[in-house]
Parts: sequence; structure tokens; C-alpha cells
Amino acid sequence: MIILVDDRIEVTDAYRNSFGREGISAASFTPTDFANWFHSTSGPDLAAVEAFILGDFLQRETVTRAIKTRSEAPAIALNDSTGLESTLKLFAAGADDVVRKPVHAREIIARISAIRRRTTPASKATDLGDLRVFNDGRDPEVAGRTLVLPRRERRILEYLAANRNRRVSRNQIFNAVYGLFDDEVEESVVESHISKLRKKLRNMLGYDPIDTKRYLGYQLLNREQAASEAA
Repeated sequence: MIILVDDRIEVTDAYRNSFGREGISAASFTPTDFANWFHSTSGPDLAAVEAFILGDFLQRETVTRAIKTRSEAPAIALNDSTGLESTLKLFAAGADDVVRKPVHAREIIARISAIRRRTTPASKATDLGDLRVFNDGRDPEVAGRTLVLPRRERRILEYLAANRNRRVSRNQIFNAVYGLFDDEVEESVVESHISKLRKKLRNMLGYDPIDTKRYLGYQLLNREQAASEAA
């Protein structure tokens, strides 16, 4: 999920729709509403945010500093016009990137991925036997062969890999993939995505790496763990 912050509803609506066409959920706030949400939301919900996109409003430096106190997600500022001093102040406040508008949603997504690659710890992939799951936006690999996945399925797999040592609920997966504010999509859609993902992984791996336990949630397992669970 991407969080958009701007005083102008027409700006946030336009970007929210653009991100939606790219398969990424986005939620928008005015600066005041964002401050109220950001300081009251839970850690797990905040962890579902992939990036913060800040429009051209007066409190951007303050908002950027606040973001960096609670989140490691990229903060990207969008400028309506050029200005060296304002750009330098934003970087000093902790902004990860400052971009001149107009800018396409695809470019913003690419910049988010680039920032994640630079800031992610040394390990850029999770290996579970023959399955390698990247955390920088690339499709996973099975025994060295790329498994091309739709964006939603890849995000679910990335989330499961990032939380491989514990079980995660359907609600947690939904929030990570669709966002906290998507009222137009039913949470049950997660099960459909996981069913399709499970089939593709099973066909390539020869076993089902996604273990499901009622009331406990989902967990990604290697071959040995899956065999142990089945025993």
C-alpha cells in the first residue's frame, strides 16, 4: 500500500487511480488527517505501507521527519516547481527522493523499488530450498528459473517470505497487499490469490510450500518443513 499526502483532493485522487491501474493500492490523506492517522495506527498496519508520497504542501518537512521516526518505508516528495533550497531542506528532513512533477505512477513505483534495493539489508532474497523470493520487486525463482507472477501473487509471496518464521492471518496479508482502506475489495480475495499461487509453486517445486492452519493463518515452508507438517 502507498500513502499519499496532499491538501488537494484532485491530486491525490489522480495518483490513487494511477497506482490502482498498476495494481497497487493507495490511500490518501490531508496533512492534518495524516498526522492523526500516522500517530494512532498500529505497528503491523504501518508495516503494510510500501511508501509515502508527499505532495507540495507547507508541512512537508515536519511530516517527513515524523515518518522517519516510525517507518522505514521510502518517503518521496513531489515538487510542483523547481527550487534548490526546498529540495535540500526535504533531503535534510529525511526524504529519500524529491521528484519534479509531472511524473508517471510507473516512475514513482520504479523509484520506490530502487530505494528499497539501496536501503534493504545485505540479504536481498529469501531461500527456501529451490525457491528464492526477492524483496526488491523481482519475480521469484525456482531452481534458477524465473516464475513470472501477477503483482498481487508476488506481493503475497514476498510477505509470506518476509514472515517465514511465523504464521500470518488473512487480514494481515490483505492489509499488506490491498491496504487498510480498500473498501471495494473483499478480504476473501486473498484466498483466491493464494490458491492460484499455491498451484503454480506446487507445479514447479513438487510440493505445496504454503501451509494453512485454521484460525492460525498461513506460513511459507521448505520441503522438509512441509513434509514434517504433513506427517
